[in-house]
Amino acid sequence: MSAEPAQEAVEQVSQGVKDVKLENGSAPGAANGTPTKTDDNAIPFKDIFKMFSKFGDSKSDGKQITLSQSDKWMKQAKVIDGKKITTTDTAIYFKKLKSVKVGIEDYQKFLDDLAKNKKVDIEEIKKKLTTCGQPGISTHLPKSPAAAAAVDRLTDTTKYTGSHKQRFDDTGKGKGIAGRKDLVDGSGYVTGYQHKDTYGKGH
Repeated sequence: MSAEPAQEAVEQVSQGVKDVKLENGSAPGAANGTPTKTDDNAIPFKDIFKMFSKFGDSKSDGKQITLSQSDKWMKQAKVIDGKKITTTDTAIYFKKLKSVKVGIEDYQKFLDDLAKNKKVDIEEIKKKLTTCGQPGISTHLPKSPAAAAAVDRLTDTTKYTGSHKQRFDDTGKGKGIAGRKDLVDGSGYVTGYQHKDTYGKGH
């Protein structure tokens, strides 16, 4: 009798282990069920080059990158910081290649030229470019606590005044059209009558 429940418990545990393995294996950046943490989740240069060369251009085959795509990549990777390297710098050295779109070999030359002239280590630039994640995942806008507090303050409906105050109920939920327009009350009671629907209760 007791052997059967024990067998069921073992099967449940083994199924749970399988599920965990599947979840780990399908995680982004995972290889054979183990996340690659040895090199800060770096994506191979040619793969991330392909991702950014397709970013914002549905017709791109991923073999050539434009200046604007390159700038987007560099801003996301914080290579362009507005001090040491700016978008003006990238434009100057990109234009030297005399092409609107460049392949990966020419792009490597562009990076070498940029690093040499701006006195920045090329390996440091490449490390930033390969560890910044896929296009559009991170943003270069600062998320300051002060900005978050300002948003909370401005969206606190209890502090609203005037006609805006009428648009929300006591819980802060919007009233919809009733909060924006004066709807006609067709109940037959005079506006402002305090004892609505109480007549039958007292008689």
